[in-house]
Amino acid sequence: MTEETKIINNSPEKSKEKSAYAARFRGYYPVVVDVETAGFNATTDALLEIAASTLRLDEESGLFSLDETIHFNVEPFEGANLEPAALEFTGIDPTNPLRGAVSEEEALKAIFKLIRKKMKAAGCQRAIMVAHNAAFDLGFVNAATERCNIKRSPFHPFVSFDTTTLSGLALGQTVLAKACKTAKIDFDNKEAHSALYDTEKTAELFCFIVNKWQTLGGWPLINDDEPQGS
Repeated sequence: MTEETKIINNSPEKSKEKSAYAARFRGYYPVVVDVETAGFNATTDALLEIAASTLRLDEESGLFSLDETIHFNVEPFEGANLEPAALEFTGIDPTNPLRGAVSEEEALKAIFKLIRKKMKAAGCQRAIMVAHNAAFDLGFVNAATERCNIKRSPFHPFVSFDTTTLSGLALGQTVLAKACKTAKIDFDNKEAHSALYDTEKTAELFCFIVNKWQTLGGWPLINDDEPQGS
């Protein structure tokens, strides 16, 4: 595994999280995702980077925090469109051999394997994508999953948690950098537009909003013996 594709492990799994975790989002397991692409069309434009962060739940406090992040540079699929403006914006050179890029299939299978492992440990039924402008990221993941002929994605095909919307409600901001700064989360604009950096900052932002709501009394944790939604 190269430096670019290493798993960043921030804490051990805790099997005791199962019931409380599953209760929090109706059996859904939130996974924070960011993609960097060579355009806006998920069907024709290349997926160039993808990162996914899982979250841990402290059962005593009911608060979420960053757990693990996995990141890949991705080779453009055969025949993929590479928009020059998009490449200039992200600063990604898809032809650079030092990127250590892997195929879409390898990246997705590794990410899905991690998600399924964590989802099972948490007792959740299905993953739900968390992303900033989530429809964009989910669209590219769904398109790549279909291209690779991967039959089972852990993600719900169309339901997602959009931190753009959540930030607009909770913080009065919709831009990731501004929302983070309003929430007093460190954000370096020079590091932005990297899937790894943006994923972890989006994860911090999501945790901040969900935790703030919980501490204000907006979410009482459901007891283990209460039925869970599907």
